[in-house]
Amino acid sequence: MTLAASDRPDPAAFRRPRLTRSAEGKTALAPAPLEDTAGNAAQRSLLDRRAGRLAINVLAVVAGILIWGLFTTEGMVGLPTPLEVGRQAVVQAKNGLLWSDAAASLARVSSGFLLGIAVAIPIGFLMGWYRLARAVIEPYVQFFRTIPPLAIIPLAIVTLGIEETPKIFVIFLSSFLSSVVATYQGVVNVDKTLINAARVLGAGDFTIFRRVVVPASLPYIMVGVRIGLGSSWATVVAAELIAAQSGLGFRMQQAQLYYDLPTIFVSLISIGVLGLLMDRVVLAIDGFLTAWQEKL
Repeated sequence: MTLAASDRPDPAAFRRPRLTRSAEGKTALAPAPLEDTAGNAAQRSLLDRRAGRLAINVLAVVAGILIWGLFTTEGMVGLPTPLEVGRQAVVQAKNGLLWSDAAASLARVSSGFLLGIAVAIPIGFLMGWYRLARAVIEPYVQFFRTIPPLAIIPLAIVTLGIEETPKIFVIFLSSFLSSVVATYQGVVNVDKTLINAARVLGAGDFTIFRRVVVPASLPYIMVGVRIGLGSSWATVVAAELIAAQSGLGFRMQQAQLYYDLPTIFVSLISIGVLGLLMDRVVLAIDGFLTAWQEKL
């Protein structure tokens, strides 16, 4: 069927907006194209969803603090009130203890965590891509996964001393074991149809690895990175048992000796806040690297 000239869509409706001049000499914008209008609507929808999630997050935190204050003020739970914890946080912030402890723990976690994922990702790719490497490395990885990183502390003290090295090593081991398995699973779970299609099109192994395997494995890798980050913060308290003189874990252990619950809570909340901020950074990187992936 052939459309009459009057029924055909006007191509001008799909062009970009341009300046037009009326008979009176006034300048105005031409009607916006349909594609730009749809893009702006999608962007506004995305911003609205993010604002809605942020509002829910804030409300959830406020509700949690209110519930905590209600139970502790009424004496139902033998814990410090939010006001007492806030006062202690102000005191530690003024005398500099809070900042020095947070900086020490953050430096240890960052060092061990970054070293762990820097080693885990290449090894995970090797295990997933080469069967020989998998056969050689996997037994060691599975063996050390069954040993808690905290159990390595006595060995680390004896072999590495009591300086920063054993603390960072224990955190490194924790993040490494979490990330290497996720990377390995990401490689072995790549859709074989994609690899075969690339081979049919004449791609070599290196091109397939770079253009197919790595992008398809990124969602798994980023999950492993997030798990490794959580494991690093979970390990730092025990790692600071190794003759530490500063750090949030060290401060908690000192407060335990004097039954100083507000100080313990300040350190706990500080660890949670720092871990949450680092997790949000990892999520932002994940969103950038896996922008092609459809997500809820």
